[in-house]
Amino acid sequence: MKKITTPFYDFLGMSTAALCLMHCLIFPLLTILPLGLNHDPVIDLVFASIGSFAIFKIIKKSSVLVSTILLVSMSLIWISILGEMLFDIHVDFIYFGGIGMIIGHLLNYKLHKKQHH
Repeated sequence: MKKITTPFYDFLGMSTAALCLMHCLIFPLLTILPLGLNHDPVIDLVFASIGSFAIFKIIKKSSVLVSTILLVSMSLIWISILGEMLFDIHVDFIYFGGIGMIIGHLLNYKLHKKQHH
């Protein structure tokens, strides 16, 4: 059985964070159109779950800097999602968390690539 590599998890994390960030930025614009769309925090929860899976696979083999960026970013995302689901308040931490996730995964990918070349 083939072992899944760290670059795969970096790609999974980066793409999930990018899709989540696009969803968070574009969806509010779509709600002003009369399309009958409502925001569902379950979608955010799915993105956060996939992202959490990816970072927990990565942080075991990452530098302290990358691990810290990813964990802080994911914490911001979870705080924002849980705040919305439990208390019906919107916290903009999710945007910073998404950007941090992309940066953390890109940094980890570059560091990992540098170590193996």
